[in-house]
Amino acid sequence: MSRADRRRATGGPVHPGLADLLRQPLLRTLWRRRTHRVARGVSVAAGSMSHASAHAPAPLTELEEAVLIALTGPTGFTMPDRPFEDPRDGTPVMAKPNLATMAGRSAGSPDNAQATHFFLINDTGTYFLRHPPAPPEPHEPFDADTLTARARATKVRILDHRLDVPGDKRNFPAYLDSNRFLSNLPGTTLLFPVVDVSHQYVNALMYLLTQPDGARPVLVDDRNLHRPAGVEKWVRNGFLNEDIRLPLGALGPLRTQIEADLLLQNLVLAAEAMGLGAFLHSSLHPGIALGHPAFARTYGRMLGFTYVTPRWRPADVWRWHVPLPWYARLRSHPVGLRSPEGEPLIEAACPPAYASMSDAVDAVVRRKFGPGGCYADQDVFARIHRRDYGQRFLAEASEYDDRVVECARDVCAYVLRTHRRFPAHTDAVHVPGVWLQVHHVETEYYERYFTDGLTDAHRAHDEVWHGAGRGMNGAR
Repeated sequence: MSRADRRRATGGPVHPGLADLLRQPLLRTLWRRRTHRVARGVSVAAGSMSHASAHAPAPLTELEEAVLIALTGPTGFTMPDRPFEDPRDGTPVMAKPNLATMAGRSAGSPDNAQATHFFLINDTGTYFLRHPPAPPEPHEPFDADTLTARARATKVRILDHRLDVPGDKRNFPAYLDSNRFLSNLPGTTLLFPVVDVSHQYVNALMYLLTQPDGARPVLVDDRNLHRPAGVEKWVRNGFLNEDIRLPLGALGPLRTQIEADLLLQNLVLAAEAMGLGAFLHSSLHPGIALGHPAFARTYGRMLGFTYVTPRWRPADVWRWHVPLPWYARLRSHPVGLRSPEGEPLIEAACPPAYASMSDAVDAVVRRKFGPGGCYADQDVFARIHRRDYGQRFLAEASEYDDRVVECARDVCAYVLRTHRRFPAHTDAVHVPGVWLQVHHVETEYYERYFTDGLTDAHRAHDEVWHGAGRGMNGAR
């Protein structure tokens, strides 16, 4: 990219770091990508390979964090580029799977569920990164002012300190092995993903039920003697094929969690291209981090998620191996999060956010097809398509058959009625259990001990991103 092209892309004077980032070749970044665990200012006790840092911790600047935040958010619109007629007989094929938005991110998402939420942790506090209301415009400048403004609008402060445990508790189960000496230290920035599985769980059930006649599976409960999961009526009337049986346990989180993994890989590559250290590793124990009742007495409420604990029943002994009522919290799962001011930030598609699972299913349908829903905004499809093809798509592609919605309601109601939580076979909010630490690299350590420890981007980072002679502890 020429200097003039970069100037047009950024809409103004080019920050040297952003200009350098735009020049970095993807394949070279992939080829040279390696984990750099040791942040600037960190000493390492490793026998004859020990290292004592001469530096103070060097936090990322606001712009460096803003680039990473931008990569967790929307990047444009997805394209409904799938058939919506069966070529064999012209019958409708479901072509409107998107859950709540046509906005896409830098990584793929099952049914564009956009279910992954990130927390950002640094020296100034712990922040929830809300999804921006709209993706950037195609020609929105990629410059420092725009990136930092979008990042500021995204951040919701949850804690006025790092999400962490006291030093005397920095061992298992909070941290794994040597991670505790390098993870979540002063000067580092962490991105911690959690995934609201619940809405996509409902959406994916409906998508399963849009299969052709004779190909719709009977959902059975492998935690309840493989009985039909509330769908007996739909087997009797022939809507479901009793010869195709699909256990609820086999569905897991319905692949919704994959989006978080892909986004983390993109963040790793971006950090590498920026000349920063990228350390993807086991996070603080998910139950501790979110405030699971089993850990709250020892570690406090931490992020302060709302948990649902199903009331124990004797059937839980053989269904879930919960032997007695005082072990009921083994089945507690996170269902929501509010800001310190009480704003709902995450609300799972289940009680207590909804009075019933029927209400939750209806809410998912409204998010797709109701007023203001994903497939109700003709202006968005006019931006995605050329000429009048957006209107044609909306008019010609089918929506859910009423039987699909009603059958999904029955399955979801069965799960809540039988197991006292929804979902039952996976958590409403899935936590992958990893986080990404991004930091300035302790370059002397890597130069001293490793043959190929640093890339040109790492060696040039201070000069390119911070300017000759400037310190690394600049203001955020």
